[in-house]
Amino acid sequence: SSKIRNIEIQSSDGVAVLEDCIGFSLTKTISKVEEKLKKGVLPDCQDDDIIPGVGNEMGTEAQIRFLKAKLRVTQEDLANVVFECRKKDDENQNLETQLKETEEENRKLQRTISLQQSQTEKYKMLSQEANKKNEGLQQEVTALEKVSQ
Repeated sequence: SSKIRNIEIQSSDGVAVLEDCIGFSLTKTISKVEEKLKKGVLPDCQDDDIIPGVGNEMGTEAQIRFLKAKLRVTQEDLANVVFECRKKDDENQNLETQLKETEEENRKLQRTISLQQSQTEKYKMLSQEANKKNEGLQQEVTALEKVSQ
C-alpha cells in the first residue's frame, strides 16, 4: 500500500542494507565510496560533517569502519521509523475500519429513527382521530342524557 511497505532489509558484509523497489542499491553505493576512499579520492562533499574534523587524520580503513558504524546507526534509526510507520499504518487501518463500521451503524440508526418518527406521526394522527370520535360520542351521550331526563 505505501512506499514504506516496499522496503526490504538485506545484509551485506555484516551491514544491514535497505533496498527499495526502485532498484537503488546501498551496497553498490557503499562499494563505490569504499573504492574512492581506497584510491585516496574523498567524496565530493568534504564539508558535510559526516566524518568529524579528526576523521581527516584517520586512515582509510578507520574511515570505512566509522562510516559503516554511522551507516548501521542510521539504518537502525530508519528501521525504527519504518516500524513506527507500519504501526501507524496498522492503527490507521483499524481506525478506518472502525469508522466505516460506525458510519454503517449510524446509517442503520438513522433509518430506525426515521421509521420510528413516521410511526409516531401515524399514531398521533390515530390518537387525534380517536379523540375526535370520543368527543363526538361524549356529545351524543350528553344529548341522550338530556333527552332521557
